[in-house]
Amino acid sequence: MIQTSRSGALVSDALDYRAARQDMIASNIANADTPFYKPRDISFEDTLREKRAEIYSSKSNELKLAQTNGAHISANDEKSASKATTFFRDGHMARNDGNSVDIDVETTEMSKNSIMFNALVSANKKHGAIFKSVIEASQKVS
Repeated sequence: MIQTSRSGALVSDALDYRAARQDMIASNIANADTPFYKPRDISFEDTLREKRAEIYSSKSNELKLAQTNGAHISANDEKSASKATTFFRDGHMARNDGNSVDIDVETTEMSKNSIMFNALVSANKKHGAIFKSVIEASQKVS
């Protein structure tokens, strides 16, 4: 995929994390009647914040390893190893069967996540449309 801006990778990761969160929330809803099931969630905002700071930080004194060919294996770096973290969502009283899934909370979280996912997709489409219009305009001039 052609990267047209520095934020392209950030948007791509955000979309991946939003999709993973949607799957996790759906799993919580599917297990609403499973005894002793604890709802899970995923936290990725800190990871995206770190990546954004890494992408837009121009004050870095770190020497980057040159990669002269796309087939070269990239250097492993500890910062890139930061991933989203999965955790159990607490704070809700468990029912008699030990299950603490609250359908109202899960559907609310799913709705919020869907809105954020759709906003990212929409922004990504508009960003692509800008470059498409520039390419089309340059073809007409030739």
